[in-house]
Amino acid sequence: MRVLLVGGGGREHALAWKIAQSPRLTHLMAAPGNPGIARHAECVPVKDTAVDEMVALAGRERIDLVVVGPEVPLSLGLSDRLREAGIGVFGCSRAAARLESSKAFSKSLMARYGIPTARFETFEDASAARRYCRELGVPLVVKADGLAAGKGAMICRTLEEADHAVRRCLEEGAFGAAGRIVVIEEFMEGEEASCFVISDGTSVVSLQPAQDHKTIFDDDRGPMTGGMGAYSPVPAVDEALGQRVMREIAAPVLAAMAREGAPYVGVLFVQIMITKDGPRVVEFNCRFGDPECQTILPLLDEDILPIFEAVAHGRGLPASLRWRPASSICVVLASHGYPGTARSGDEISGLDPGGGLPGGVNVFHAGTAKREACLVTAGGRVLGVQALGADIRSAIAAAYAGVDRIRFEGMQVRRDIGRRAVDRS
Repeated sequence: MRVLLVGGGGREHALAWKIAQSPRLTHLMAAPGNPGIARHAECVPVKDTAVDEMVALAGRERIDLVVVGPEVPLSLGLSDRLREAGIGVFGCSRAAARLESSKAFSKSLMARYGIPTARFETFEDASAARRYCRELGVPLVVKADGLAAGKGAMICRTLEEADHAVRRCLEEGAFGAAGRIVVIEEFMEGEEASCFVISDGTSVVSLQPAQDHKTIFDDDRGPMTGGMGAYSPVPAVDEALGQRVMREIAAPVLAAMAREGAPYVGVLFVQIMITKDGPRVVEFNCRFGDPECQTILPLLDEDILPIFEAVAHGRGLPASLRWRPASSICVVLASHGYPGTARSGDEISGLDPGGGLPGGVNVFHAGTAKREACLVTAGGRVLGVQALGADIRSAIAAAYAGVDRIRFEGMQVRRDIGRRAVDRS
């Protein structure tokens, strides 16, 4: 099978790593890819947002299956265009991607179909938004409606912070078009978890949950990022809670999208808050999480290509998937300045074959580039260091042993990834 992987981040490196293990694979291409992905695939310099070029590439290279990693090409309709061209694709339609590309659409859908989430309102007018903040009371959350690379949700613990968040979105245009509408919602108390299901539009199968760490500093301090690390499995999400998420959230939203004329085909990321009243939706994403994908895929104990192919062609999914009886952790290494203006061009050391990385540690490239013979930083989140262990403690020890071998100027890393799971064990 000839496969084209769309994207060039850490999530896509993990997907390339897993796809490359399939005996069904004959050739793997990636567009645009990155230096880590290049170890598994032929990388082609086509931007993931260049829809016309991507469709032409898939046709020219006689691709059997396209796997779309990031959310932006999905929101631009890449999957629709590929299907129109008769090319199999794992990735939801543009209409279905609205679950992520528009927080206002997603919240409205949940309200109409009774899917549990936070109380909310949407606004385009700053004055009205500020009035609602005072009606709702703090703490609260202000969210940019559109795609904002994981940085568009602002937790506000004072009205001054809420006013600042509203001003950034609606008056200063900090998020561009993505922030022209804001969703303001109540702050939910509890523990967050990332749940995933794969759907072919009719059948559905769940994946192992994970728990992300969103803020830049230890102890959940500092500004929000795209994710600084994750672990799986999640002690807070036992089998009973997982079944409840499927029954009360995942299945209803998939049924709702079908009734809305946008059947969901692909992977659906359900970010939940485990409250005293049960699981409630924080948000939906229309792709694998990052760094959750890097955390979960090493636990999957079967070939992923037949799953993607079944989704692409509507052939039905198994009732369940096989998982390794282990724990997994991924620790993100970020560049200087992230999540603000990230510095690029810092040389990375410790990844060469003689660098002494512990056995069993995977390093997934997210924001790297080649400069002459050197590997350098080229983005906010640079690398994801992943390891398995018999339990969460051994996984943490292995991953941080790998982290401690890697160096680049200004490197930022959280040292508490997985601590919640240790505290529960």
